[in-house]
Amino acid sequence: MRADAARNLEAVLTTGARMLAADPGASIANIATEAGVDRRTVYRRFASREDLLAAIYGARLAAIEDAIEDARLREAPVAVALHRYVENIIAVNRTWPVDLARMLTDDGVRARRDASVREVDAFLERATDEGLLRSDLPQGWASALLPQLMHLASRQMPGLSPAQAADVVVDTLLRGLGTP
Repeated sequence: MRADAARNLEAVLTTGARMLAADPGASIANIATEAGVDRRTVYRRFASREDLLAAIYGARLAAIEDAIEDARLREAPVAVALHRYVENIIAVNRTWPVDLARMLTDDGVRARRDASVREVDAFLERATDEGLLRSDLPQGWASALLPQLMHLASRQMPGLSPAQAADVVVDTLLRGLGTP
């Protein structure tokens, strides 16, 4: 793909994610205009609105997978990996603010999402085993709480960089779940 075509595709996908998160009824024509491309450019790449949505969700999933890989959840020191993961996911949430729940009926999307969840759950078990998180809390509590904290930080603290927002999330998580 040519560099300009790649830039246009990225602009359409990120603009589409932002606009559809704000208004699920946003038109392809409005998305194209906001992205700075002709709507025919969008229709050449995506035959339908569903194809555009699938590409947006696929890009979000890929970004989540990259964020997990970059955090090195299996081998980096737990505190470092936790902060890196949270920072990366906040950046993903801000770039791709669409909710994957609408696409979970697709088996491929569900499998990819479930694999990511398993990877993070295993990391949080490692964090508990290594004493960073309390072990006396109900099973799965950290796994349920962490995404909620990241979601809040992504949306409620737009003035903070992803690193600064991650500082708040990690501090909140560890003070509430951390060992005394």
